Amino acid sequence: MASPLFEKGKLVGTFGVRVFGRCTSCVSQTPNSRYFLQCKNQEQTSRVFLHHGPEINAAPRIRTRTVQSFYNQSAIDIAAAKPSVRLTPATILYSGKSPDGSHILRSAQYLHKELPVRIAHRVAGFRSLPFIVGCNPTILAVHELYIRAFYMLNEYPQITDFETEKGYCELLQGLLDDHKDVVTQLAAGFRECRKHIKNEELVRNFLDRTLTSRLGLRMLAEHHLGLHNDNSNGNGNFVGVINVSMKLKDVIEKWADFVRQTALHKYGKSPAIKLNGHINAVFPYIQAPLDYIIPELLKNAVRASIETHLDACEDSLPPVTITIANNDVDFIIRISDRGCGIPHQLLPHIMEYHFTTAGSSTDHRLDGGLFGQMMNEPNDGPASGPMHGFGFGLPTSRAYAEYLGGSLTLETMQGIGTDVYLRLRHIDGKFESFRI
Repeated sequence: MASPLFEKGKLVGTFGVRVFGRCTSCVSQTPNSRYFLQCKNQEQTSRVFLHHGPEINAAPRIRTRTVQSFYNQSAIDIAAAKPSVRLTPATILYSGKSPDGSHILRSAQYLHKELPVRIAHRVAGFRSLPFIVGCNPTILAVHELYIRAFYMLNEYPQITDFETEKGYCELLQGLLDDHKDVVTQLAAGFRECRKHIKNEELVRNFLDRTLTSRLGLRMLAEHHLGLHNDNSNGNGNFVGVINVSMKLKDVIEKWADFVRQTALHKYGKSPAIKLNGHINAVFPYIQAPLDYIIPELLKNAVRASIETHLDACEDSLPPVTITIANNDVDFIIRISDRGCGIPHQLLPHIMEYHFTTAGSSTDHRLDGGLFGQMMNEPNDGPASGPMHGFGFGLPTSRAYAEYLGGSLTLETMQGIGTDVYLRLRHIDGKFESFRI
């Protein structure tokens, strides 16, 4: 029986693929990351491009598959219909360690069931995109990454011993490496097809779900890898990905130094970054999201300070002030700058994807916007890659904060400066928290 995917002369699927003639042949792979459907015994040759772009150096690709299994993807359809099982950080934190390492096997077995379901949900999200957006080559490349990850995870054998668990860890690490630039790719892809986007709310919902789902997937995978490595190395300060005694002051100071050094390198000056409040606060938390959000917020504050006072020497630049407030329920980080605030007409759009003021100044001394490729620097956070100018920094930080059961808001006084408030819930289990 011929596959329903192929209908003569029609556009099929959500990939933006045009198929001429009918074919029941299989997909063969070529070195340049394109998949071709080679039609045999047909007058015409049909070609199916899963994506068009640079080679993705990833884990071993799916070998020859039938077109029906790759496009109709019944396994993905079945998995996408299942609900995800989300755990609270407290459940993960207090699940305990067993001397025989059985907790590592339980963690791997949970991921073995859960990760394919969550990835299938994201594949369904890509399918729901408007056709003209979904067939953008860059977005299509990310779509393919998720499809390939699903099959690799879903087809991994049951984890019954430490040997299969070790192989699963290698698979997880490979997939984490393959997907490290997904945020940057999505930013570039949506920017390329921005003029075709008619429903901004649909795209915002898609990006919110995709980026936060990615954050959750990475935290779960990195948590298990942390458990695996901790079992080998005996690092007592972490339970998987959770820092059981995180010093918030140290995290902030690390990224404050990073931002200041980058500003000094690019412009020869940087405002001082002062820290006050509950600077001795120590509590358990998942540090990875903070490693994205904090430098993004500091970058914006430092940028505003420098752009507003281009003629000032370093000693006369107004400082950026960070205040920490900690209580039993949550902790708050306030970042205050004196960069003249955000104009009224821009304020409603500041949390929108693709909105950016980078490069908007006509002053040649800004060199196209603060730091140029600042976020190209190596970053241990959950989203790496060059983000400057894509307009993804603040909305992604907002989405992450809300996923973590908190909020990201700002108060601005035009002509004075801006205060940004990052509020996040504790994960110690004393009060209701978020689920990963």
